[in-house]
Amino acid sequence: MIDITFSYADLEFFLLILVRVSCFVHAAPFFGMTNTPLRVKVALSVFLSYLLFSCLDHNEVVYHSVAGYAVIVAKEAVTGLLIGWAAQICMTIAAFAGNIADMEVGLSMVSLMDPLTRQNATFSGVFYQYMFSLFLIITGMHRYLLQALIDTFTLIPVNGAVFRMDSLLDSMVRFMSDYIVIGFRICLPVFCVILLLNCVLGILAKVSPQMNMFAVGIQMKVLIGLSVMFLTVRMLPGAADFVFQEMKVLITEIVKGMI
Repeated sequence: MIDITFSYADLEFFLLILVRVSCFVHAAPFFGMTNTPLRVKVALSVFLSYLLFSCLDHNEVVYHSVAGYAVIVAKEAVTGLLIGWAAQICMTIAAFAGNIADMEVGLSMVSLMDPLTRQNATFSGVFYQYMFSLFLIITGMHRYLLQALIDTFTLIPVNGAVFRMDSLLDSMVRFMSDYIVIGFRICLPVFCVILLLNCVLGILAKVSPQMNMFAVGIQMKVLIGLSVMFLTVRMLPGAADFVFQEMKVLITEIVKGMI
């Protein structure tokens, strides 16, 4: 006979685990995509929470009122959101690089629906987002994210998060500098080629003023920009490695800031 009885303390402990896991699933890339059905997200959160509940030591949650338990729930929600957000913000590097590339090529007015955020994004931004999401699945980074979430319950027990704002702020300042550097590395071939093309068009405009370089330049920028993006597709796996390495570093620093 299966025994499914549980105590009130076990229910409180399980709900706190569920709050952290569900907030992580909501914010993390691949798991928190807006086109993922909500039932899948809920089922995944409950299933992971049950597995963690079965493996973790059941520590008693100490609180003195409903407000005290609400504070504990909020702490667990913020912990899960920060871990998932640390991974998600690294994926936005692709959109940043795509915006710069489209601004140089002349496709910044072309907007598409980003499948990850359900918001308007540029052509190259959506392309890079698709490619980086594909690399995330191929390289197994989604398994790393789940493993990182599981390890946080060892490093940061339930109701054991201590938010060190100075450490979290330092991590974000360092990340923003790397964010810009990696984004420019991704779109650097397009940026350099379009810069050289602008120089050539400027010289031709001086040599032959009768030619309409504005009309010619728009078509040449689009053609050459798309050609460079096609020729540099083989560089995207290396750029994805940069992004995923930065993702691991940022998640580690965010977790250290809550220990």
